[in-house]
Amino acid sequence: MTDEQVTGRPTMRAVVLDRFGESEELKTRMLPVPEVGDDDVLIRVHVAGVGSWDAAERRGDFDGVFGTPTVFPYVLGWDAAGTVASVGRDVTRFRVGDRVYAATTPLPRGGFYAEYGVVAAEHVAPLPERMPFTQAGAMAWDALTALSGLDLLDLEPGDALMVFGASGGIGHLALQLARHRGLRVLAVASGDDGVDLARRLGADAVVDGRRDDVLAAATEFAPGGLDGALVTVGGETAERALRAVKDSGRIAWPHGVHPLPSDALRQKVSFYDGDRSRSAAERLNAIIDSSDFEVHIARTFALDDAPSAHRALGDHYVGKLALRVAPDDRRE
Repeated sequence: MTDEQVTGRPTMRAVVLDRFGESEELKTRMLPVPEVGDDDVLIRVHVAGVGSWDAAERRGDFDGVFGTPTVFPYVLGWDAAGTVASVGRDVTRFRVGDRVYAATTPLPRGGFYAEYGVVAAEHVAPLPERMPFTQAGAMAWDALTALSGLDLLDLEPGDALMVFGASGGIGHLALQLARHRGLRVLAVASGDDGVDLARRLGADAVVDGRRDDVLAAATEFAPGGLDGALVTVGGETAERALRAVKDSGRIAWPHGVHPLPSDALRQKVSFYDGDRSRSAAERLNAIIDSSDFEVHIARTFALDDAPSAHRALGDHYVGKLALRVAPDDRRE
């Protein structure tokens, strides 16, 4: 007897956790397709993003943090792009077959490491025609976090911004969004490949945070002081480099970036979460449609190879990692 015969619901392939632990705890199983509420969209997932937060969640670091008890089997995955499979009765913006991307949280209904994922329609956005699923699947959370950080800084065209961690997930997207606003961008990247990526994406100046004197580079880039900074990687190097921010400048620091800044620096720091509302996604889509905005995908893995993707999170890479769930997008 099949799982569908037992549950009375259609089933799907999903990568699940039966307990918290290391990457080998990720297993491919058949699960019931999530139920669709009145305000929900069921997405047939083509590509799902793999983020550093997925590894933390896999280890149990988020257990209880969101006020919802952990229930196993547990499906990870906060980002995805795909096509609409069905919609709730109160959803009017989307139709079956629409290309979409979304940002969700796995609790309480499961994430996107699966053939289908359900998410509130508020957090689903139409996918611009020019963007392939491969890029969009790993985009939503990091791009919206970058956009929110720049909103918080509220800099004017021509102002000097340092993006610290500019070759990472949030950073390489923030760099492009900042250039779209007419900001002068000093990109602090990691490794030769990171420097090359930041330069290709249009940074005005690029330094390697692993080997260059970032404070000296920042002082040369903005002799009167940086107007702002967006930090996606904490630590001693970031702390020293941020001395280049002028007294009137501001520092945007997404929640979850560690180590946290010292007390001496915190008076300039604004901690924040990304806005994943419909209006924020509409603004992001307008930028995508009017620019060469791209999501750099370092590596793509098959859904069944999710453990390898999680191991790769511990390696050096630039941009994002992704899982290919339904490999049939002709625009990839």
